[in-house]
Amino acid sequence: MHEASHISEPLAAAPRHRASWFELARQHRVLLSSAFLLAFPLVMPFTALAVNILIYGLYALGFNLLFGYLGLLSFGHAALFGTGAYLCGIAIVHFGMPWYAAIVVGVLGGVAMAAAIGVLAIRTRGIYFAMVTMALSQCVYYLFYQAIDWTGGENGLRGINVREISIFGLKFDFIDPLTRYYVVAAFVILALIFLSRILASPFGAVIEAVRENEARARASGYNVTATRLIAFILSGAFCGLAGALQALHLSIVPIEIMHYETSGLAVMMSLLGGMGTFFGPFVGAAVFLLLENLVSLWTVHWQLFVGAVFMVCVLFFPKGIWGTLLQRVQK
Repeated sequence: MHEASHISEPLAAAPRHRASWFELARQHRVLLSSAFLLAFPLVMPFTALAVNILIYGLYALGFNLLFGYLGLLSFGHAALFGTGAYLCGIAIVHFGMPWYAAIVVGVLGGVAMAAAIGVLAIRTRGIYFAMVTMALSQCVYYLFYQAIDWTGGENGLRGINVREISIFGLKFDFIDPLTRYYVVAAFVILALIFLSRILASPFGAVIEAVRENEARARASGYNVTATRLIAFILSGAFCGLAGALQALHLSIVPIEIMHYETSGLAVMMSLLGGMGTFFGPFVGAAVFLLLENLVSLWTVHWQLFVGAVFMVCVLFFPKGIWGTLLQRVQK
């Protein structure tokens, strides 16, 4: 019995040791995520792909706040992403604003569009909420499509040329791919800090309480409708920022950015990475975009292969790639 107790002590200590490391990593998730993102372009085949992963990861992050943490499935996030992109581009092309002011305009555009859609859709539930957001998003698509003088219509908005940026008196060549990556990464890291503060705040606890049991949250005195609307608006801020960065990155804003397929991308990337996880959206964006770029070199039917991978992940990794990994680390 004495020997058995000595044997069981290390076995019992191992899970506690892993749990302590996991808790430490969770407390410093922003620092660890930032360190990974700063080293990320060094392991990617080309920098432009790394920038795309950053931007779409941020876009999926905004969607994940609504679906993963609050439990609301939206098929209208393309409107938030596209509004941020278009308003950022319009601010530069038509009003000659500096790049940093244009980014602020893009974020505010995402917030305003989220508020407008949210007020109309937030009282619905389940599949009705998803359908209403998709319908409203398509209305926004049509409005931007018809505003040819401002958006370029089916040709998209062109001429968003930012060749040089100045930060605290220091000038950087924005055309250089690595410089562009780290400028975008700086905004993504700020977004991660903001998200971490939201999740660690009392409002973050209310969001998760509404997801777990809406009736109990309402009985506890929380305004569920207001919580949903605020979360939708915050999601719009992240998506608007991602859209603004996309406009600067591509130098154009194609009308396809407003299409419902773009909303589907956010859903797919979030599910691949792991719903309700902090870093999962970036993992999902990386997996999706890497598969798209690599498989499309071999066949034009790359979507069939990516769809098969997505089904495998949903069937065998229901918590997503990153979510499943975290679950196994905790055991």
